[in-house]
Amino acid sequence: MEYSNEVNEVTATNAKTKSSWIYLLRQIFVCSGVTSYFFIFGLFFGAPTVYVPQIRKEANSTEIISMETMSWLYGITNYGSLPWTAILPIIAARYGRKIPYYLLWVNTIVCVALFYFSTSILELFISGLFQGMLPAMLFTVTVMTLTEYTSPKYRGIFITFKGATFYWGVWISNAIGTFFHWKNIGILMFLCCVYNISVIFWPESPMWLATKGRFEECAKSHRWLKGEEKDSEEELKQLIDSQKMNIELKQQRHQEKQNFIVKLYKILRLKQFYKPLTISILTMCLYHFSGKLACTGYIVHILKTISESESSAYMGMLFLDGITVGGMYVGVILTKFLKRRTILISSSLIGIIFLIVLSVYLYLVHLNVISQNTYVTILLLTGFSVTISCGPLIMSMCFSSELTPLKGRSLFLCVFAVSCNIIMGSNMKMFPYIFEYLNSHGAFILYAIISSGFLYILYKVLPETKDRTIHEIEKYFVDENNVKNKEDALMNTEKPSV
Repeated sequence: MEYSNEVNEVTATNAKTKSSWIYLLRQIFVCSGVTSYFFIFGLFFGAPTVYVPQIRKEANSTEIISMETMSWLYGITNYGSLPWTAILPIIAARYGRKIPYYLLWVNTIVCVALFYFSTSILELFISGLFQGMLPAMLFTVTVMTLTEYTSPKYRGIFITFKGATFYWGVWISNAIGTFFHWKNIGILMFLCCVYNISVIFWPESPMWLATKGRFEECAKSHRWLKGEEKDSEEELKQLIDSQKMNIELKQQRHQEKQNFIVKLYKILRLKQFYKPLTISILTMCLYHFSGKLACTGYIVHILKTISESESSAYMGMLFLDGITVGGMYVGVILTKFLKRRTILISSSLIGIIFLIVLSVYLYLVHLNVISQNTYVTILLLTGFSVTISCGPLIMSMCFSSELTPLKGRSLFLCVFAVSCNIIMGSNMKMFPYIFEYLNSHGAFILYAIISSGFLYILYKVLPETKDRTIHEIEKYFVDENNVKNKEDALMNTEKPSV
């Protein structure tokens, strides 16, 4: 197919005068607005860890927030996100990627106001329910933004970095609640919302513009974000050529007057749709059933049970939060030198080993074979936190984002987001019951067994995605006659990392 006239409208002078770091800064500018919402979500997620004990202490009663109520405070946000997982991708597909961020900004302001001025548990529930738009956005439109606005060579770093930003939010939320009144968390949330007004200065997504046939605007936006180097121009050419073909196919289908159900069925049958969707959900299952996110949410309760000291529990919480954030940045650095698949599988395996050792140790303590040592427990939890942070916590969403296909993108993200929010909400809802009825050693070995199963499946089916364009990754799943060749291309371990 001929490269479009719109794409060729660029001067050699501009290519020489603008340095590549300018385009990197532009991508950072867009991604900073996205990651800010991850930080806000982390602040919201970490808040119950500190406000539940404070409210109980102020009321001088644990019954004011029962275990059932506490589990709902953690799970309500994900269940509240389910309608938005269908609404937001539709808005993003029809009106562009920026409009959902305008809606999210208004919604977040409302949530922060309800959180800060709340005087009852019911108001915290309502705030948590409205917060559902945040995870829905982070699993759908944010995936589009981070993959469409960034170059392949930076994409992995941006996607993994935003995962670390979420845990920064959790850590700072817990720190504020440990040393100050929990409502002060709302002040920081509001300041983040002020920065997020920067979305009005973003360009529209090149991908979305191409899907609408606005190729001249697409080329302009793409070059503003990614420059005019050879790799960027090749990516732009692939994007426009593929979307021209898709537009022609859409016109043919329109002439054939296929109804919506038939179109939906054909998309669901595509290998490049259901295969990456299955793999993406499996990676997120590994993320959640490693037990790390649930442990982060209920860490004070876990450490109080193990150490029987409130001050030690809070200090242990802040220490492990810091270790988690540090481990994630180590993972971000490793993505520059190692294959994504290698990082995910190796770190997950080591993390599972730590879980098993921790479970055996706590079981021996339970049987009074050995005496409890808080430092040993913290050491094993530290090893678990570091390894899981390097792998599943950052790489799971990275793979899910990069595996999102161009065709049926909104439907893919809708199904993916619904699945992820149900898994996350149910896991957070059930964890205190698992911990109570199976004890700490039983809970840890259960998560070790479940995550081992997901890790084994991913070892068999997960492809490598590093330094590949979304179009190249999508092609991996299309032609099963060349599976071996494509696997060599995507999983070539001998190719040096850039």
